[in-house]
Amino acid sequence: MTKKILVVGAGIGGQSVAIGLKKAGFEVDVVEIHKEFNVYGVGIIQQANALRALDAIGVADEAMRRGSPYGKVKLCLPHGVQIGEAGTPPIGRFPSHNGISRRILHDVLFEEAQKVGLKYRMGVTVKTIDNQLDIANVTFSDGTSGSYDIVIAADGVNSKVRKLIFGEFKTNYVGLSVWRYAFKRPTSLDTGYIFFNKKHKLGVIPMTAELCYIFLNSAEGDNPSIPEDQLVDKLKAYMSAYPIAMVQELIPQVTDAKLVNYRTLETLKMPAPWYKNRVVVLGDAAHTTIPQLGSGAALAIEDAVVLIEELQNEGSVEEVFERYMKRRYDRCKMVVEVSETLGAWELLEYTDQPLPEGANMGMLMGKTGMALTEEI
Repeated sequence: MTKKILVVGAGIGGQSVAIGLKKAGFEVDVVEIHKEFNVYGVGIIQQANALRALDAIGVADEAMRRGSPYGKVKLCLPHGVQIGEAGTPPIGRFPSHNGISRRILHDVLFEEAQKVGLKYRMGVTVKTIDNQLDIANVTFSDGTSGSYDIVIAADGVNSKVRKLIFGEFKTNYVGLSVWRYAFKRPTSLDTGYIFFNKKHKLGVIPMTAELCYIFLNSAEGDNPSIPEDQLVDKLKAYMSAYPIAMVQELIPQVTDAKLVNYRTLETLKMPAPWYKNRVVVLGDAAHTTIPQLGSGAALAIEDAVVLIEELQNEGSVEEVFERYMKRRYDRCKMVVEVSETLGAWELLEYTDQPLPEGANMGMLMGKTGMALTEEI
């Protein structure tokens, strides 16, 4: 049915789908707009369902070997008193969580891509797509062109392909920002921790045997941009509100504004359908979430696995894309909307407003986490 596939974007979702398709015998081209990979090494949280999806493309064990598997996350007050825990039970041999740096996860995927013979064209993206019922004729930014049975848009929240085929979609700023910074791992760090303050929350997450990272969620108001020369002092001030040794000993290591990974939090939900003719969308290009459930990368990898499976099954391209979307739509929508709800509740707390009646963050996180352990 389909032989030649173009993957636009070589992030986590793009590399995952390209590797799996190559292993399944498809001819795959990958274009990536960046001239070279320069993935900043702040970490991400992989829950058991993300590891299960990575296993389907053959890289879960390497991700766990080079990352830091851990159990449930301890939820604590600012001075360290534990008030609960979060996380799903293990799935088979996959632990509740694996902490890993983005750079290491990228390297694991890239090395697997090289093993299976994938070639990436760097510094190149799509310029135009003539998206016919039976073929997609693509011109690239370097002046070359090609014809493809399928084009997969894995080019992120600001997807060029999505804009070309489906038009403009606006992201939704949720009123929150996230700060991340990498550190030497404290000897006392035995699992993931999240500390809750009335104005923000701070997580300390294992990343490798030697490294960890923190994330800090804050509400920066209607003008959330922060000049680079203020990033270090502001992050240190936020961290100083947590009077526990594990956090306090990290503060002196915050020295370089260029290593402070600060960004505003936005969501995007692309309505159905996620496909048109020969073009299909996956990952952040279809459903951008915020990190309240730690599931953004996991959803992209799951998208990749499902699309790979469906492309190997019988049916027309439209039938394949429809089956893929049906298997993914409700699950991805749930994660984005629950994350938005959790973010909205956090924003109310950080701005001294009452929560809606019956609001229970722990219960909602637990229920959603359990739903994510179900088969994709």
